[in-house]
Amino acid sequence: MGLTSHELLTLALMAALGAVVGTVLYWPRLARPGLPAVLGRITTILVTQLAVLVVVGLLVNNYFSFYSSWSDLLGTGHPAVQSVGAGTPGGGSSAPATARTLATENFQNGPPQRTGQLLTVRIGGGGTGLSTDGYVYLPPQYFQPGYAQQRFPALVVLTGYPGDARNLVTRLDYPGISLGLLRSGQQQPTVLVMLRSSPAMPRDTECEDVPGGPQAATYFTHEVPQAVAGAFRVIGQGRGWGIIGDSTGGYCALKLAMRDPAAFPAAASLSGYFKAAEDPTTGDLFAGDQQRRNEADLLWRLHNLPAPAVAELLAYSKDDSASVRDSVAFAAAVRPPMAVSVSTVDHGGHNFETWTRLEPTALSWLSEHLAKPG
Repeated sequence: MGLTSHELLTLALMAALGAVVGTVLYWPRLARPGLPAVLGRITTILVTQLAVLVVVGLLVNNYFSFYSSWSDLLGTGHPAVQSVGAGTPGGGSSAPATARTLATENFQNGPPQRTGQLLTVRIGGGGTGLSTDGYVYLPPQYFQPGYAQQRFPALVVLTGYPGDARNLVTRLDYPGISLGLLRSGQQQPTVLVMLRSSPAMPRDTECEDVPGGPQAATYFTHEVPQAVAGAFRVIGQGRGWGIIGDSTGGYCALKLAMRDPAAFPAAASLSGYFKAAEDPTTGDLFAGDQQRRNEADLLWRLHNLPAPAVAELLAYSKDDSASVRDSVAFAAAVRPPMAVSVSTVDHGGHNFETWTRLEPTALSWLSEHLAKPG
């Protein structure tokens, strides 16, 4: 029974309802002095509260899609998402990065020439030893005779943490929104590479090259584009590549582009933050190095390092006070040759609904900053 299945939720609801009804019916029998009665009351209360908390937890997880399966929740069963050693910062290893197609489906049940194609892929990083499963969306033009010799711009799309890459297809509908924008002339044909924001699950890497640990920045900046370029007709790195993400993925997008604008000259953040998280899920990302910690703070970078030649979009809801405060401060600190744009919606929280509303503008904006197919 899957973690997000309706069957599990129904079973949990029935168990919680049974616990509540049982408590009401049997409480009078436990309302007497004596240790057994006291223990019975305590047990009844704990069981009822636990059953209700399970229901609430399942509802919240199903809405936000934090975890897609039991193995995802428990941090087990990730044979394709792993870290093998510390890897080499900067992609110095000669091991090739690879992208292998695991499954193919015609998007929206239409022919590829009209609706495009969605592929389940496994992207191995080679030198870093990192690997993760995700999705590649190929636009209709990829299959049309007039574009047979063309290479396409590509866009890396990242989830928040600990989001599942499938959410980018099902909850945020990046392929569907991209196809709609393409048909209305608001986006050029673009290959979407949809991935988790951490290639070393269950650890949250914050897209850092961790000393002695996962080299996530190298993986996303060098190895993912190399693997995709080796498997699909995409433009080489430069103006052919952009990056976008929500929450943690938004922070990653801004940071990776600022650190290496030659790899990602354009980036968009949907409700992203501006400083690396440090908590039990991240562990020690900086090995006690304050300079590394500072460089993971995007506002610190703007104030203390040369401005990168990169264009970035900050997209957020005006109801999200933290995003408003930090985005305003970030935009005010930007100076040439860096450029910043802002896109907002009046209402919404830190959730899929808000990001879906911000998505079309962000994709159109990115399309304007990417090279055309050629």
